[in-house]
Amino acid sequence: MGKAQDEEKLNLQAEQEPQEANEEAPAEEPQHPGWLTLSEVYGFSDPFFDNFLYLLGYDYSSNVYVIKGDYLTVIDPGNDYTGLMDLFRRDHRPEDIKKIVLTHGHRDHSMGAVELLRAYPHFAEGGGFELILHPESPAELKEVMKKFGCQVTEVKGGEILDLCGMPWEVIYTPGHTIDGLSYYHAPSKTVITGDTSLPHAMAKPDENAGGRLDHYLYGIKALLKKDIVNLLPGHGIPVAELGKFVVEQTYESLLLKIIGIETQIPWIEGAEKLVEKGLLEEAIFCVDKDLARDPENLRALQFKAFCLTDMGRCEESLTYLDKILDQQADNFHALLAKGHALLGMGKYDDCLPYFDRVLKQHPNVREAYIFKGMALFLSGRVDEAMDIPAFSTEFSGRFKEQLEKRSQTAK
Repeated sequence: MGKAQDEEKLNLQAEQEPQEANEEAPAEEPQHPGWLTLSEVYGFSDPFFDNFLYLLGYDYSSNVYVIKGDYLTVIDPGNDYTGLMDLFRRDHRPEDIKKIVLTHGHRDHSMGAVELLRAYPHFAEGGGFELILHPESPAELKEVMKKFGCQVTEVKGGEILDLCGMPWEVIYTPGHTIDGLSYYHAPSKTVITGDTSLPHAMAKPDENAGGRLDHYLYGIKALLKKDIVNLLPGHGIPVAELGKFVVEQTYESLLLKIIGIETQIPWIEGAEKLVEKGLLEEAIFCVDKDLARDPENLRALQFKAFCLTDMGRCEESLTYLDKILDQQADNFHALLAKGHALLGMGKYDDCLPYFDRVLKQHPNVREAYIFKGMALFLSGRVDEAMDIPAFSTEFSGRFKEQLEKRSQTAK
């Protein structure tokens, strides 16, 4: 499925989401849908989603999710208890709630837990529920929960939680806040993301709650490693089938913010800015966007090869460099990069001809002399290496110990 098709399908799924009016506000607000099963939201029946309840966030409250089993697990109880009161009017009681899991400590996601205990004192007297959250979540919230007699469990990421008999992996996803957590159910490929990844939006880092862009990048990359199909956000309509696409959209928005722009630019230019910040993996993501449109883009191929070599992924780098050299046999940059990649792979004799070809074209390229000297030194031709002034200067000044250790290892 192409990106345009993904966006169109995602837009269709989001038709129920409240939209800002362009001119005048409607005379009446649409009726809130109330509690629904995820099967009803998605429009298909599935045992997993049949037992998963969803309450669309309203006013200043987040979405609320409830897993049904031998007991109830609530994920993000919102900022009051009235939504849960509606749930109790159905087939459930406060005492059925055994676990409340938080994606982060913002009040619109967490205060419902406090209000629930205040509204049902007999529930609190019975020990309440287990509250699961990150160690960096608000200390005041933990203290209040403990005063009510609740068990407070801290998780950092990597744990497997048993929620109503189902395994959920905890994923640490900071960035919006320092205590951000997501929860992944591998059998159904479903993730609960809180505010870390939202359809059609990216939550801003809240500096007052420890939010940071570099942390955000860490969290999103953790999600990208998972096989995600369905995404349950902290705000907006749950997304079926296109969960991975939503995470990728968040990643793209995040990269634009890191680059320092708010509107799209050629991806290769974004990649160059990311390399300046030392974000090579992110730069490759940007370059791949250009290569998806034009697989023969020599500038993008060359840039990706450089990044891969610098990351130590030299064998992958050769694939792209060979594509360039097939079209431009004397491409100076590609020849130097291929020699560098072969050097990184320990193929010292193989890399020398590439440095010689570079120096034949451009005799003043200091980098080629240094790489050639390294290859000679590491292959045991020490005297030849030291006869290269650029290398001998660098050898004595920068990497003597490193090269000698690497040479001994090679033997």
